Amino acid sequence: MKNPPLPDNEALRLQTLHDLKALDTLPDAELDRLTEFAAHVFNVPIALISLVDSDRQWFKSKVGLDAEQTHRDISFCGHAICQDEVFVVDNALKDERFFDNPLVTGELSIRFYAGCPLRHPNGSQIGTLCLIDFEPREFNDHDASILTQVAADVVERLVKLARQQTFS
Repeated sequence: MKNPPLPDNEALRLQTLHDLKALDTLPDAELDRLTEFAAHVFNVPIALISLVDSDRQWFKSKVGLDAEQTHRDISFCGHAICQDEVFVVDNALKDERFFDNPLVTGELSIRFYAGCPLRHPNGSQIGTLCLIDFEPREFNDHDASILTQVAADVVERLVKLARQQTFS
């Protein structure tokens, strides 16, 4: 297993995440709708809005998973936030970064992962909108385009919620 690298702008990224004041907050109906939409469109059992903090990934919205968070050092999303494009793992058992990851070998048995970085307007990638399946699968450019559009809607909503907190 390979631990996720740290983004070059990690300090700014973490400050941006904390400034949004979204960590450890109550569910948001609009974000939940976007997560449910992604799960439905891509026909996956798990879809998440994952915010990547310094040592954990916390799930702001989730479909098909009971966990509230996981450690960052085993997260797929920790890898995804270091990419500019959608990060895809077609078959985690055949990927040297993940084949022995406890999220792959354990009870969850992740095989497929696609995560679109949630890019804040300042360029920081604060987390992902991600899709998970228990079977390997393919993910094409058209799929990536759709996921990217929905991820942009997620960021827009997170920024709007942060502004509302500032003015309340």
